[in-house]
Amino acid sequence: MSGSGSEKKTKKEVERLPPKESFSEWYHEIIQRAELMDIRYPVKGLYVWFPFGFKLRQLVYSKLREIMDRDHDEVYFPTLIPETELGKEGEHIKGFEDEVYWVTHGGLDELDVKLALRPTSETAMYPMFKLWIRSHTDMPLRVYQIVNIFRYETKHTRPMIRLREITSFKEAHTVHRNFEEAEEQVNNAINLYKEFYDFLAIPYMVLRRPEWDKFPGAAYTIAFDTIMPDGRTMQIGTVHHLANNFAKTFEIKYETPDGDHEYSHQTCYGISERCVAAVVSVHGDDLGLVLPFEVSPVQIVIIPVLYKGKEEAVMERAKMLENSLKSWGFRVVLDDSDDRPGAKYYKWELKGAAIRFELGPKEVESEEVTVSFRDTREKFRIGLDEITAGKIYEWAEEMKKRLRAKAFDTMKARVRYFDSFDNPEMLREWINRGVALVHFCMSEECAERIEEGTSGGILGSFEEIGEWCEKGKEGRCIICGEKGVLSAVSRAY
Repeated sequence: MSGSGSEKKTKKEVERLPPKESFSEWYHEIIQRAELMDIRYPVKGLYVWFPFGFKLRQLVYSKLREIMDRDHDEVYFPTLIPETELGKEGEHIKGFEDEVYWVTHGGLDELDVKLALRPTSETAMYPMFKLWIRSHTDMPLRVYQIVNIFRYETKHTRPMIRLREITSFKEAHTVHRNFEEAEEQVNNAINLYKEFYDFLAIPYMVLRRPEWDKFPGAAYTIAFDTIMPDGRTMQIGTVHHLANNFAKTFEIKYETPDGDHEYSHQTCYGISERCVAAVVSVHGDDLGLVLPFEVSPVQIVIIPVLYKGKEEAVMERAKMLENSLKSWGFRVVLDDSDDRPGAKYYKWELKGAAIRFELGPKEVESEEVTVSFRDTREKFRIGLDEITAGKIYEWAEEMKKRLRAKAFDTMKARVRYFDSFDNPEMLREWINRGVALVHFCMSEECAERIEEGTSGGILGSFEEIGEWCEKGKEGRCIICGEKGVLSAVSRAY
């Protein structure tokens, strides 16, 4: 049946997202419909940030910058890394050799030395650190940058989750006098990342990666993982203790107070736009984005409900409210478009506006406004004179608590402890929808048996158990019976 353009538009406006339980389809649709990323760029694994999505990214990363700027200095290092530098650390480059993009020509001329598009920046930064670090007084050095990195990803690519150009890689690099001071920095970095993800109300597990899965060239790796709606885990942050491995390769030495020369010890730690993907995926619902107030591109939307003959009074009051909210520093939209109120509600629920104010003739007459929060969608009225900046911040904090509690409860329900490997099929079935906790000896042989029996892999051992499991950190390995530590088994992105 044919229809007018306006009828087609209305049908499109009310078209609902796929249910979130069909996570892959839901995520694919919300990325586009909420205008976060445009997936139509003609190179596989590369995507375009829409203005709305980029604003969300900026708001999330502004918190990350605020945290880092307390005791780190922001820097910028070049994208191109000479093959001679990238190849110096053999173990490191071996971890990336299948993923490196190479620049072989400048114009029509073949380059004498191939240039890599940075897969990560250790080999770009550390030749310069050799020049910067001369004395024990030059340390600690703490720097970070937020840059794009390139990895030739051959698996299924997905916006913000698995890309060939990671557009928002925050990598920090630090230099210290000895192993212990570097380890202290590792613990500090873990606390910084906890603060960041607590701010975003994202629950996480802090896990020490097994030896075979640590960062190439690191002494050890600590990772942050969250559980996505389909039960898979997603790594959302890593912290690496590099010991003096890279310092030996790049000759980063310093003069001690006694006049001796020692190799420095280093750390590095990173977060990518997966942090934005986590916010979208963990908090979103069947209607669209649900965002913490602080990072919502539109914190408050005002919807005027107009009736013939009373439009002027409603719009006047709506504009007064808009001006007050903006004067308090909030990100506000007064939606005075020609769309029907229902279409406006749908649009701003899809885009995750944290608070919605509705104003119609009845509200104007009673000097009230109807309020709705994005996460609960319950409506109530409040006097216009009761709306203050303090009241809105109070609502925002209450919303954050609700988001955090709901996300934690959802994630906790996807975690289960197993004390036996007698029935691998039971473990396999659980790992298809969540994370299995087991005691494990951290040997590669036992890990292979778990992987063969469950189609899942060892994420790592818990640095801190928190509320994920009532079992103790130590126990008998589920495979060999030797001494083990509490570990997580999952399918991962």
